[in-house]
Amino acid sequence: MRITRIETHVCHARMRNWIFVKVLTDQDGLFGWGEATLEWHTRAVVGAIEDLAQLLVGEDPTRPEHLWQMMFRQHFWHGNGIVRATAIAGIDIALWDILGKVAGLPCSKLFGGPVRDYVRTYCHLGGGKMEDFYETAVEEANRFGDLARQAVADGFTAFKSMAVPPTMPIEGLKPIRAAEAAVKAMRDAVGEAVDIMVDCHARPSPAMGLKFAHALEPYGLYFLEEPCWPESVDGLAAINAAVSTPIATGERVTNLADFRDLFNARACGICQLDLTHCGGFTEARRVAALAEAHRIALAPHNPQGPVSTAASLEFGFSQPSYIICETVHADVPWRQDVVQEGFTVEKKGRIVRPNTKPGHGITIDEAEVKKHPFQQELLQRVFHRDGSVGDW
Repeated sequence: MRITRIETHVCHARMRNWIFVKVLTDQDGLFGWGEATLEWHTRAVVGAIEDLAQLLVGEDPTRPEHLWQMMFRQHFWHGNGIVRATAIAGIDIALWDILGKVAGLPCSKLFGGPVRDYVRTYCHLGGGKMEDFYETAVEEANRFGDLARQAVADGFTAFKSMAVPPTMPIEGLKPIRAAEAAVKAMRDAVGEAVDIMVDCHARPSPAMGLKFAHALEPYGLYFLEEPCWPESVDGLAAINAAVSTPIATGERVTNLADFRDLFNARACGICQLDLTHCGGFTEARRVAALAEAHRIALAPHNPQGPVSTAASLEFGFSQPSYIICETVHADVPWRQDVVQEGFTVEKKGRIVRPNTKPGHGITIDEAEVKKHPFQQELLQRVFHRDGSVGDW
């Protein structure tokens, strides 16, 4: 059995272009699907996949670890930059899909699972609709409350919001009070039985992140995400040590060595590795083992397309430290038209029962994908009131 071709299928989904990766073999009808979505870098990732394909065509697709080592270590430059790591991830996820189909098993069983009966999921406010999640101003506290009630009405027992505004390295009380009001509105709207997460999007400096963490602690957040830049490991560690709220980070970390440094510094309580950015299943399983040794929970980052979601769920059914899966369901109205999924979602609680089909258990409708060709993603830029550049 040999790899004959690696294809990319780009599907424009408003804020993102989903990059589906299809690895084809010389066995009739045997292929695998992966995903390598990376906002604002679509052309770069597609090009990187083309570069990697020359290493893999003619190789045995049932050797994903061996092929991962080739993709990461050959071509001289190690594959830990975000573009190369994402390209590797898309191919790696597709290779495991092939291996599952050859074995006749879901990927979770290849990894030793399932270790649980269901995976809990959470949504973005607005279900991932860009205008609701990313563009609701923090000052609109009542709007946060309304969106929180809608998430619960949709069956979710947990949701995430962006209730922290962009700030300069040091600011006064105004943004802190705005964040407090937004979170209070959500907590008042849904009560204490529903879990609330707040994503800072790595906007604050460590000093401001600590201020937000202290201010929001009374509201019992499930976690506070990226309260400062991921590169500021010492800052994350200081915030994590200062509050009881679990600190989550890791979506922008792309390799095992950097996760090692993050965990050794006790810089988080929750690891948000992204399967489509950290090298796919092959590297993610190593990161998960390292997290397990540090007793750090897993809640993978997953705001991308349907292959990423299927892979994240397969991973969740095989990892003991996995606590919850991020999902979006209303980013585009035709999301379900492009995919048939093997897992089932129960409306009450939005819990997911295991896929029983081989591999990821999904089928991508290529005709539907072609209805949404590449478009340049909408720019998301932040400038502070004095004109200086901020973080989106």
